[in-house]
Amino acid sequence: MSDFDANEFLKHLSHQPGVYRMYNQEGDVIYVGKAKNLKNRVSSYFRMKVDNAKTRALVSQIANMDVTVVNSETEAFLLENNFIKKYKPRYNVLLRDDKSYPFIFLSAHDHPRLAFHRGPQKAKGEYFGPYPSAWSVRESLRSMQRIFPVRQCEDSYYRARSRPCLQYQMKRCSAPCVEGYVSDEEYQEQVSLARLFLQGKNQQVIATMVDKMERASESLNFEAAARYRDQINVLRKVQERQWVSGTLDEMDVFGFAVKGGMACIQVLFIRDNQLLGSKAYFPKVPANTEQEEIFESFFLQFYLAGNKIIPKQIVLNTALSDEPAIIDLLSHEAKHKVKLFRGAREEKRRYLQLAQKNAESALEAQFGKQQSILARYIDLESALERDMPIQRMECFDISHTAGEQTVASCVVFNREGPLKSDYRRFNIEGITPGDDYAAMAQALKRRYKNVKEVSKIPDILFIDGGKGQLAQAENFFEDWPEEAKPLLIGVAKGTTRKPGLETLILAGSHETIALDSHSPGLHLIQHIRDESHRFAISGHRNRRQKVKTTSSLESIPGIGAKRRQTLLKYMGGLQGLKKASKDEIANVPGISKELAETIYDHLHL
Repeated sequence: MSDFDANEFLKHLSHQPGVYRMYNQEGDVIYVGKAKNLKNRVSSYFRMKVDNAKTRALVSQIANMDVTVVNSETEAFLLENNFIKKYKPRYNVLLRDDKSYPFIFLSAHDHPRLAFHRGPQKAKGEYFGPYPSAWSVRESLRSMQRIFPVRQCEDSYYRARSRPCLQYQMKRCSAPCVEGYVSDEEYQEQVSLARLFLQGKNQQVIATMVDKMERASESLNFEAAARYRDQINVLRKVQERQWVSGTLDEMDVFGFAVKGGMACIQVLFIRDNQLLGSKAYFPKVPANTEQEEIFESFFLQFYLAGNKIIPKQIVLNTALSDEPAIIDLLSHEAKHKVKLFRGAREEKRRYLQLAQKNAESALEAQFGKQQSILARYIDLESALERDMPIQRMECFDISHTAGEQTVASCVVFNREGPLKSDYRRFNIEGITPGDDYAAMAQALKRRYKNVKEVSKIPDILFIDGGKGQLAQAENFFEDWPEEAKPLLIGVAKGTTRKPGLETLILAGSHETIALDSHSPGLHLIQHIRDESHRFAISGHRNRRQKVKTTSSLESIPGIGAKRRQTLLKYMGGLQGLKKASKDEIANVPGISKELAETIYDHLHL
């Protein structure tokens, strides 16, 4: 039991609104809560009889508490959310994904550009969304390319064109970058149609195109009429795929389901009378948490996270404890009136039923997946004859091309599967090209040299490779205390490199572990090995691509973007610059003799 003197603490507690934090013996924040009346709320934790098992477990660990008094309940909501994001307390419901949503951006240039956007909306132009995922934005942009020939290229690419690119040849852009291909009036007309499409006014877009097609046909401009006809056909096909539409302008709809200690919240995003998509969230839920607390905690974190758009209407089927205060808070944050609905009217009810059905379906799939992962862990624990459950596993792999741009990956799995927030990549430097053993040794040193948290040390460390790679891990952990060492296992590919024929090598004795090819435990090892391989290869490819696209001028001191552009322009490109003498380089405007020598020496090392 805790030694915390609750009575003494409560004596001096205020009746004002505020936020309280609970700490354990190690000084970690284990719970953050807000209250309209601090004394009444905190007192409820220390009653003689507490029915809730979660509250009893929480109170038993309290070693200290502190409070922050605020002026209003709205301030308490905001401060509570900030503390939860900062401390991630184990007894709070935590939103796992707090990224901002992506938008489609229509720029304010003379020749506007359609683009993917995520983050602060600082650039001048119009933002359409939010969309539930980056994939849904890119899919919408691909569809729009087939309908409206509006450019989607980067500004730097657009400014550098002297002739139309492949997008023009594919009839996906009208080439506004080059004179003589499209007039400003024609281009702005297509931009206006794209804007109406993004606003959900598809029928108006089709009517406008039909009118233009008929007028073009009457004036015997059959080429333009055919172009409008093709646009109309593609637009109608796209419209057929937008299977849910209505008359509601801006609304989020929440479905909520709970099963076996897991929760799923499904959010439908409706903007400009269209369902842009939906997304399922699986918040981290402490044991024995009440359903109302799960939803309300998620709901507040969801909208108070940075860059979240708060719509005018929100539909949900779960009651909120302080609904008037929450509505005031959301309205204040959104800078417009926000209304909550329970889905009583027909259209809102249909959306709510759809969200609820999706939440239940997603939760069922996630629950089945978790049960499958748990079965794999249990089988692996049995095969390794472990007394304690495996909580954390890590796996290392090395990727390079002929020894160049070597990258090491470290992926992490917990009992829920991949823990992507803890993944790490290491760019390997200072070794003999192609020396995988040295690369592995460097990666291990960089990963574990400053590990202070016991929870960050894996129970099992897999090394993708044979005895040589495994020996690097054995050497690194040789001086570690026995109780702190992870179990080291090498995963060597079989002679035919087929899944199921891997050889598992145990560190120390180097004896092999025999697992049946259909064993769930082996499937778990294959999963983490394949994930480390994928993560290493993608890192290596990114590094290799960066080397290909990076100019050798970028590493010369004193040469910025403008000077690089001037040098390449006057010398006819990089090859011309390499052939130039020091005097020729010095004749370039803005380049002194000293700087010309530096450039020449750098290019001829």
